[in-house]
Amino acid sequence: MEYRFVTVWRIEAPIEAVCEAISLSLHWPQWWRNVESVEELVPGDARGIGSVRRYTWRGRLPYRLTFDICVVHAIPLTRVEGIASGDVEGQGRWSFATDGRVTSARFEWQIRTTTGWMNLLALFARPLIKWNHDGVMQRGGEALARLLDARLVGIVHD
Repeated sequence: MEYRFVTVWRIEAPIEAVCEAISLSLHWPQWWRNVESVEELVPGDARGIGSVRRYTWRGRLPYRLTFDICVVHAIPLTRVEGIASGDVEGQGRWSFATDGRVTSARFEWQIRTTTGWMNLLALFARPLIKWNHDGVMQRGGEALARLLDARLVGIVHD
């Protein structure tokens, strides 16, 4: 089953601080409670291209997702893109922009589930899966604002 999620976090913080916190995903479990673990499998180059990290997530629903992300494109302070494989397959992209003192971090997640039980669940519970994803991203935006001691201006889920 295929999904497309878009979330935008608007945080009153310098773009450099927001980008650094997001790029240091090995530290996410310390501040983003839905991230159970992040393990570096391949370090990648100086910009992170070729880096492969394994993520284990848990949302509001009683299941975990584990998948690897290989970074395929990175422009400092602008965009990071990766390819996912594992319990989900597809593409994720973080894009960053600033408007005065407010930084926008936009996450686009276009994936398909690979496990039979998730594909079956999606047939009747697709809205629950979106609710679960949106909850994970809501908590992430709130946690990032706390980490940066910054004001969370808003979160938009599409």
